[in-house]
Amino acid sequence: MPALVSKVANREVIVKAIHVDGQQLAWRDAADPAPARGEILIDNRATAINRADLVQRSGGYPPPKGASPTLGLECAGTVAALGAGVSSFKVGDRVCALLAGGGYAERVAVPAGQALPIPKGFDFAQAAALPEVWATAYLNLFGEARLQRGERVLLHAGASGVGTAAIQLCKLHESPCYVTAGGAEKIARCVALGARGGADRHGKSFADSIAEWTGGNGFDVILDPVGGSYLKDNLRGLAIDGRLVIIGLMGGTTAEIELGLMMVKRLRVIGSTLRARSIAAKAAVMDGLKRDVWPHLESGAVAPIIDATIPIEEAERAHALVASNETFGKVVLSIR
Repeated sequence: MPALVSKVANREVIVKAIHVDGQQLAWRDAADPAPARGEILIDNRATAINRADLVQRSGGYPPPKGASPTLGLECAGTVAALGAGVSSFKVGDRVCALLAGGGYAERVAVPAGQALPIPKGFDFAQAAALPEVWATAYLNLFGEARLQRGERVLLHAGASGVGTAAIQLCKLHESPCYVTAGGAEKIARCVALGARGGADRHGKSFADSIAEWTGGNGFDVILDPVGGSYLKDNLRGLAIDGRLVIIGLMGGTTAEIELGLMMVKRLRVIGSTLRARSIAAKAAVMDGLKRDVWPHLESGAVAPIIDATIPIEEAERAHALVASNETFGKVVLSIR
């Protein structure tokens, strides 16, 4: 194995990757990555778009120190080579992986602990739609919010990749969930996935429905990618000992907070990101997914929701589709 690692590390093979050229995305040559100690090299067959990619492209979300500057937070393909010390995979294994960057490319090097075998029966496009959003939903519902069976959950952006994953996880956990989403059709599709109901974010405030949804008690957990503009209503919509987990800032980075309300109701506001966590922390999340979620994916009890699969050469069109807010679930980029 050391000979293979050395050979891979020293080669000068040129592969393709997406580059941000000014205002455009271009599919052109890039240096072939090599797996460092503890990493695997993946021949990438699919990746998926996340909102973070659009923010990074605009200059607002730089990759963590040492991560690939190439866009892409997840991928699926086959193991092409092993870095020193890796024994959990072998060359040729079909895997999907959680990335700090680099997914929009033909080859990706990633710590082995951030990769999992592709669930049985899944193709590469389906597998590429799993790592980022299912890890995010799982981590924040069960790790950060400590969701207990039967507790009520409000999921903002229920039609997003994270939202559609979280709805299904709540259903598995027997925790009734409600959503906000953009329009009656999206809400109906969320209900079909397992949500109990929802509010149209283009209509009246979701706050007007909370008493009806919860019998006046409020939500135990709220998962929110919006941030500032929703903070006041989120806090007022929480039950005693409720937890608000903020996972995005689409609605602004600042807001006033009612400290008295937090004290009286013993509320917790938790800020959470996944990308910048340590390799060990990400590996722990992936281990949890394999243990708690992978069996349900393989049984068909839950599934990734894919709105569209588009060739990576058309990444510009795919980004425009995500930016339109018209999608339900994930947009996947196929490679080769």
